[in-house]
Formats: sequence, structure tokens, C-alpha cells
Amino acid sequence: MYMQAMEFLEDERESWVPYEALAALSDDALERPTDEEGPAHGWSARDLIAHVVGWQEMALQMARELAVDDESRTQRRIAQPWETYGEALNQRLLKDAGELTTDELRQRLADIPAELRGTLTMVPEARWLKAPAAQRMFTECTMEHYEDHLPALRAVLAAAEAGAG
Repeated sequence: MYMQAMEFLEDERESWVPYEALAALSDDALERPTDEEGPAHGWSARDLIAHVVGWQEMALQMARELAVDDESRTQRRIAQPWETYGEALNQRLLKDAGELTTDELRQRLADIPAELRGTLTMVPEARWLKAPAAQRMFTECTMEHYEDHLPALRAVLAAAEAGAG
């Protein structure tokens, strides 16, 4: 559990660094699927961006709500059991991102992580850092999520490199 906001923000930022490699991929490489049997389960870099940034965006929405209120509707919604909403939510994130242009997707990859960090600095610490359930949710949507998807990140980057060669 974090006691200092800057420690959380620095750890989150450091955990995000490997994902910044996605921004350097060509448009073709963003669309290249991975092996269905591999750690990315057939996802392309576009899919991975949609998924990880989509969860960051949910954390951003929580931060926006907590900046102006003691409670977050988004936090209550995503704190439900995974079976209640999980897979449907992930499918919606992929569908919504599929409707974005490549430029729009790249812009989200650049903007959402920074906006999340900036918004968290405006949330009273009592509402997120010193609130165990909220801090756990922010950690799950960011650092733990990034860690969970590192094998998928390696797979999409390898597929991009293999396609370039």
C-alpha cells in the first residue's frame, strides 16, 4: 500500500515505460495479429493499446469523479465481480477502439496515461491514496494490469519486428 502520492505516480510511470514502444510501431505493425496460441491470444498491437489504455481511461474517470466527490460511480461499477461485467467490458473496449483511426488511437496512447497522472494529482489523497479500496482499484487498473500484459506486449512487439524483416 502506498503512503505517498509521488511514490505511486513514479512507480506507475516507470511501469508504463515498456508500453511506450507501441507508439513507434508503423501503422501496418499496429494491425499485425499475434499467434492465437501465444501470450497475446491473437491480439494486435492495436488491440493491446485499446485494452490497456481503455483500463487507464476507467482509472481516469474514477480520478475525475473523486476530484469532485467523495465517491466514484466508475469505481463501484468496476469493483463488481469479474463475471458480472469483465469480458463484456473488454470486448467493448476492443470494439470502440476498432472504430478509431490510427491517428486517434495513437493520440489516446499518448494522452490518456499523462492525463491520468495529472488528474490524480488533483484528487484529495484521502479519496484515493488513503482510501484502500480506491488505491487498490487504481493499482489494479494500472501497474498490476501492465504487469499482467507484459507477455502480450512482448508478443506484439515481436510480431511487429518479424513482419518488418
